[in-house]
Amino acid sequence: MTPPAGPAADEPVGSLRVRRFTRAERWVHRVTAVLMGLCVLTAACLYVPQLAELVGRRALVVTVHEWSGLLLPVPVLVGLAFRAFRTDLRLLNRFGPHDRVWLRSALRRDARPAARPAGKFNAGQKTYAAWIAGATLVMLGTGLLMWFTHLTPLVWRTSATFVHDWLALTIGIVLAGHIGMALADPESRRGMRTGSVDREWAEREHSLWRP
Repeated sequence: MTPPAGPAADEPVGSLRVRRFTRAERWVHRVTAVLMGLCVLTAACLYVPQLAELVGRRALVVTVHEWSGLLLPVPVLVGLAFRAFRTDLRLLNRFGPHDRVWLRSALRRDARPAARPAGKFNAGQKTYAAWIAGATLVMLGTGLLMWFTHLTPLVWRTSATFVHDWLALTIGIVLAGHIGMALADPESRRGMRTGSVDREWAEREHSLWRP
């Protein structure tokens, strides 16, 4: 049976909790995470000899890698049909004076909440979102050049392979950092899992956010 849609299907939000993400936003994040994970894992199996020998079935791994990469933008495109998702994208794309303060504090390793003012998304989250979106588009473009080898000159394919491989390594490192940050903040993970967060956490970590 399909669970009912809407707030009633999510964790109840009382005076001590505030709604942070809708169900649609959470599903976009989950599906994107699964596809990105498949891309990274299959890439590792293709480029690390020990993993390649352990997994085998290279043709299947290549197919999974290609299609997971090709489908990667789809969850975001579907999410554009939902107002809450579009609203959050606009917030992620806007940098204000408080974001510069946040970044300066991060560079100084000043972790005090008062030194890192943030709206619904802090400057680190905005920077990560912008970078990973751009990197995904570059990976998609270079991947297509590598997939359809007969459509482009050899020099294009060689350049695309170079960019694709090194950017893949960079993405792996950045994703590891992203996961590490999430593991260090249980309430942030809970917000993405359930849709709501503790009001005290929201006021402390995102003092400029007005839900």
